[in-house]
Amino acid sequence: MSNGELVAAAQEERFTRQRYDAGFPTKALGYCVEECGGLSNVDAVVFYEKPLRKFDRLLRMHLAVAPEGFETFALSMPTWVRSKLFQRTNILEHVSSLNGRAWSGELLFAEHHQSHAASAFFPSPFERAAIVTMDGVGEWTTASIAVGSGNSIEGKSQVRFPHSLGLLYSAFTTYLGFRVNSGEYKVMGLAPYGEPRFKDLIFRELVDLKPDGSFRLNTRYFGYLSGATMTNPAFHELFGRPPREPEGELDQFDMDVAASIQAATEEIVLSIARHVAATYGETNLCLAGGVALNCVANGEIVKEGLFEQIWVQPAAGDAGGALGAALAAHHMHFGAARTPPQPDGMKGSFLGPSFTTEDAQEVLERVGGRFEVRSDDDLLDEVADKLDEGQAIGWFQGRMEYGPRALGSRSIIADPRSPDMQRNLNLQIKFRESFRPFAPAVLAEHAEEWFEFKGSSPYMLFTAPVHPDKRVAVESSDAQGLEKLKQVRSLVPAVTHVDWSARHQTVHRETNPRFHDLLERFYGKTGCPVVINTSFNVRGEPIVCTPEDAFQCFMGTGLDMLVVENCVLYKTEQDAELATPYREQFQLD
Repeated sequence: MSNGELVAAAQEERFTRQRYDAGFPTKALGYCVEECGGLSNVDAVVFYEKPLRKFDRLLRMHLAVAPEGFETFALSMPTWVRSKLFQRTNILEHVSSLNGRAWSGELLFAEHHQSHAASAFFPSPFERAAIVTMDGVGEWTTASIAVGSGNSIEGKSQVRFPHSLGLLYSAFTTYLGFRVNSGEYKVMGLAPYGEPRFKDLIFRELVDLKPDGSFRLNTRYFGYLSGATMTNPAFHELFGRPPREPEGELDQFDMDVAASIQAATEEIVLSIARHVAATYGETNLCLAGGVALNCVANGEIVKEGLFEQIWVQPAAGDAGGALGAALAAHHMHFGAARTPPQPDGMKGSFLGPSFTTEDAQEVLERVGGRFEVRSDDDLLDEVADKLDEGQAIGWFQGRMEYGPRALGSRSIIADPRSPDMQRNLNLQIKFRESFRPFAPAVLAEHAEEWFEFKGSSPYMLFTAPVHPDKRVAVESSDAQGLEKLKQVRSLVPAVTHVDWSARHQTVHRETNPRFHDLLERFYGKTGCPVVINTSFNVRGEPIVCTPEDAFQCFMGTGLDMLVVENCVLYKTEQDAELATPYREQFQLD
């Protein structure tokens, strides 16, 4: 950040190509420092949580359950002592290594949920707002309520470990055979295919939800206190089945479990939101923390009408903690004044590396790509034509997105009017489960004609019903489970969930003019202002960062066309020997 303005933000995984890379973010750090003109311009570095307090929690947790979990404790302690407990020295060494001499700036540490709260409020367009943060766990806090005003944030209440909505959802994620911190999206995507028949059981046995939105978990059903597993035999006995094997067949039971934890989560989130609205009287709400990426729950808050406006940090998970820590330091430590940014302070979340057409040409020539360079007008017309013909296209332009969503810079795009496109993209390009939903990117000017949602949704963080005028009657109501995938529910079936909702992105000329221009060309040609927008990667791979990443993904998947800035490539014109099964190097998510 420079004088309060966000200059650059990126996640280490995009550079190392290791999804959720937990190593020190050396490459991301180097990129950000380079963008601000070098280390000599850096006055302060901020870390997003307090390592000593986190170590205290881990130590107390393991002592409380000892001797259970001793093996996990013994394995984790050397790493903690070496690279976490002495984080100050670790950070200073890495920062100083960027220019080969000791860095003399100020090193600060924010609290985990303070970082989340700052990432939610300070980039928001509000002078005042209530702030809710929810995730797995920071130092001790798992959820917090605060009120932001001007350049300050005042904490109001918190839920503390081991009681955690994020960990509750993650426990069900592992029970359903998916990976923690990766598969939560799958649980949310699977939920519409089931019935929430276990919701009452969850509230009777697992969660005690209070009228003020606070809650307590019955820890005898969970294994995360000992660090071994998220669930335990008591949990499995409660639901009558052992955990699903990863990659095992999904059945109606699994879908009903997903529907149940999703419904319970929505009820807890709504209970918190109602309490906040009634207690603090704020008309605006800001959200952050991993749970704030649950766009269905966010959509339920919108439907409830508790707040005039809601703003969610697009990098709501721990990646956004870095941003929040910097903002907290700027406004709360150094006391800088704040003017609410409009439309917000995130610059569309386009904060990563960018490449020129000349850069792309050099890379594509080096890796053996066969391409042609188009003018802007010719390029947009050609891509709109190919979308209309049913081609799946890798779209690479501008600065890379910050956060988990592709927003039209590192995206795979396709025609949402095709009833077969969802299945084809999942199985032939993304190499993931067929039920996984895709998001519609829609021209902001036409969003309310296609979706029942007032206002903007630039970061794909709310679900909204497809407008009734765009729905079609379902031929058969007897379909169960994944059979519902075959039913056409709207004029844009590839992005319409089985409950007639969609996780839409409103595309604005101000923040993404080139993508906006493409949607306008497609709309002019087809009368449809919507395209499928999904992240440019395969299952288990981080979103592509460089032109070389894009070419490798293009060649290793069923993509028909690749656009890298003004360079255009068709699969049929490429050397087939350049296609390698590179996706096998990524762990399944």
